Amino acid sequence: MSHEADSKTAYPGSAGEVFRAFLKLGLTSFGGPIAHLGYFRDELVIRRKWLDDRAYADLVALCQFLPGPASSQVGFALGMARAGWPGALAAFMAFTLPSALILLVFAMTAASITGPVGTGAMNGLKIVAVAIIAQAVWGMTKSLCPDRERGAIAVAAVVVLAFVPGVSGMIGAIVLGAASGLMLGRGTGIPVGGHVALPVTRRGALGALVSFFALLVLLPLLSGQAQAFAVIDSFYRAGALVFGGGHVVLPLLQAETVATGWVGRDEFLAGYGAAQAVPGPLFTFAAYLGAVLGPEPNGLVGATLALLAVFLPGFLLLVGVLPFWDSFRRAPRAQSLMQGANAAVVGILGAALYSPIFTGAISDIRDFALALACFVLLMAWKAPPWIVVIVAALGGVALALSG
Repeated sequence: MSHEADSKTAYPGSAGEVFRAFLKLGLTSFGGPIAHLGYFRDELVIRRKWLDDRAYADLVALCQFLPGPASSQVGFALGMARAGWPGALAAFMAFTLPSALILLVFAMTAASITGPVGTGAMNGLKIVAVAIIAQAVWGMTKSLCPDRERGAIAVAAVVVLAFVPGVSGMIGAIVLGAASGLMLGRGTGIPVGGHVALPVTRRGALGALVSFFALLVLLPLLSGQAQAFAVIDSFYRAGALVFGGGHVVLPLLQAETVATGWVGRDEFLAGYGAAQAVPGPLFTFAAYLGAVLGPEPNGLVGATLALLAVFLPGFLLLVGVLPFWDSFRRAPRAQSLMQGANAAVVGILGAALYSPIFTGAISDIRDFALALACFVLLMAWKAPPWIVVIVAALGGVALALSG
């Protein structure tokens, strides 16, 4: 993959063209990051022919290797390749804003929802999260824990979290998983794929990496100075540790908001359920959380800070590794390390499935029956997540009306 580009390069498209293409994707891309990558391929590789399949596959491999929101990182890079840095910004804004605005409106109006219909629908949104996370754990187990050793790493991650809850336990579990993967040595390296010209020099990449780690160190020091810095620190740290898919952001955000008392557990679960019904990246759940934070800043300001902070680390890492990707991914040790880290992530998400998801949403056998029905719709009937969310909301209303 070629990542050097002259500052006078004439890009093949414009930021306006990129914005229009990604606004369409932001309004129609339901189903999570894997589905998003399929939508991207149909629209940008097949229909618009911005790049070929080989180059697209290479870019997807990079973004799935890194922490962060994979589909948004792919979109950011595609926008950059099409129209430079303005194109990257246009792709991010157009793909992210539709779902972020919908969730912001939901956050501002959810407190006014009362009565059996409203509370039943909100309870259905909490219940559907059980089915969606269970589906994610099942799928990630098959792909990221294909053997006994990596299955054991996932279980070890749950054990770590049982004794060291919160963000510290998650970091410890990921470090332990990465070290175990390195010891297993299952990595073989990946052959060099296609080429996408991106305007990132080695100096710019190093600047991005320095910024990534500097913010990880400095934001906790600044968090005691003002609540705004504490919000940015919490959401930045969550975005920096998301390995293995968008759903993994759930336990990280729970640890940063619910465990700290900033957001109530019921509010958290209802918002997560609502996030499944909107198109675009799951990371926009951060906009909802920023809006409903107990301490200020909240509302529009809190949503904006949380949204930008949770996406920033993934983009800094993407820019930081672009010039070095070809040589790094050929190293078997690097692949082994990531295999172990990803196996640990399965355990982290599995622990979140139990608490706070299951314990917070399921209060009796009727709730469990609705969650099980949603799981079957997802797994056996292959129903789109947004359809299942509607079914769960209606089911929650029916349970509430039946007493």
